[in-house]
Amino acid sequence: MVASIPKHPATDEWGSAFTDARMSAVLVLLGDGPAGAEVLLTRRSMQLRSHRGEVSFPGGRIDPGESPIDAALREANEEVGLAPSAVEVVGELRSIGTHVTRSWITPIVARVVAGGDGQPPSLRAHTGEVDRMLWVPLSDLTRPGTFREELWPTPNGVFPIFFFELDDETVWGATARLLHQLLRVAHGIADIEPPAL
Repeated sequence: MVASIPKHPATDEWGSAFTDARMSAVLVLLGDGPAGAEVLLTRRSMQLRSHRGEVSFPGGRIDPGESPIDAALREANEEVGLAPSAVEVVGELRSIGTHVTRSWITPIVARVVAGGDGQPPSLRAHTGEVDRMLWVPLSDLTRPGTFREELWPTPNGVFPIFFFELDDETVWGATARLLHQLLRVAHGIADIEPPAL
């Protein structure tokens, strides 16, 4: 399984938040499924102005006065009805920049906490923002033929763009970069940062 993960780290071509970056946060939510650990992804609504129809993590802009954790939990509640009390924040992945949308994204990693009845929380896609929710086993992301990378020219040079070809969705861009980073953590190739509280 580890052989399916690229050997080199996904270096961030913008290094640190650029001066006009829009600060954002996403929730990398992990749960236990029939095939082991799985991660929650969503497909963005076709009604949205940007990135419509793309697979992403729940998340969005950080409002004034919010921490990245607050923003990630708020956005997950708005997009899929996830109550903040239903998760335990366990850390952060390395923040990344996106050139096209000029965003600086802080990925907050959390795990599902079972309720008093021992059941995981019930989630529902809010169709104004999310068309579909997907719980994707981490093992599916490392199947042969699932991961690929292409070298794309950018104003700052040529950089690898990652893709995960799932059974019925393609994950790419910033989401694929974060999934790649998550898999490196899961296999002990990289570290996860403690939550910034």
